Amino acid sequence: MPVPHGFTTRAGGCSEGPYASLNLGFSVGDERARVEENHSRLAQAAGAPLEALSRVSQVHGDRVVEARSGEGAQGLRPTEGEADGLWTQSPGSWVAVGTADCVPVLLVDPDGRGVAAVHSGWRGTDADISARAVEVLVARGARPERLLAVVGPSIQVCCYEVSEELAQRFRARFGDEVVRWVEGKPRLDLTRAVRQTLVGAGLKLAHVDVLQACTACEPTRFFSHRRDAGRTGRHLNYVVHRF
Repeated sequence: MPVPHGFTTRAGGCSEGPYASLNLGFSVGDERARVEENHSRLAQAAGAPLEALSRVSQVHGDRVVEARSGEGAQGLRPTEGEADGLWTQSPGSWVAVGTADCVPVLLVDPDGRGVAAVHSGWRGTDADISARAVEVLVARGARPERLLAVVGPSIQVCCYEVSEELAQRFRARFGDEVVRWVEGKPRLDLTRAVRQTLVGAGLKLAHVDVLQACTACEPTRFFSHRRDAGRTGRHLNYVVHRF
């Protein structure tokens, strides 16, 4: 992608215990001062001002909001409200979503008309939130066939066991290939469904890069809400608008 972007791992932070070490979630029980320091370290690594970072309070929906101008802000800004996607056209601004198993999606218009970050759990995927983000960028002049997407680390089909009801729901929407049966139990390939959504929204398949790392499989590298029974940190997945 032609702009700075990334998917954090557990490494490089100052948090301890189940949040060790780069926890970037404020609502998981970690000490706020440590989370703030972790954000400062991320901003330094990303090469972007901390005060230019925009986040949202994620609610597993399909709402995508524009990041507000951060002019005059000092330090980390409050969240932009309840949503699961953020976009910006402001050079120097960056947007991020938090994950600990759900699918993060970063979108870039290489012609400079905007970037977006999307949090896509199974509910958001079922609601086509990635397509909503594409629609927002297209409404601002982007061409869908020019957009670039990266689908980041998340819980993969190897670990994502779901109910038969949810499996059938996704099969009906996305096809048989999004469900794998292991020992008689269904597992969901959420990243495949997200990629299918992006292509259906007009992106070229060659412009959708899917990282296959599984957050549940690698406890030393990733936080995982499912693996750790909810007591864990959060990653931030970010993209900087720098044109």
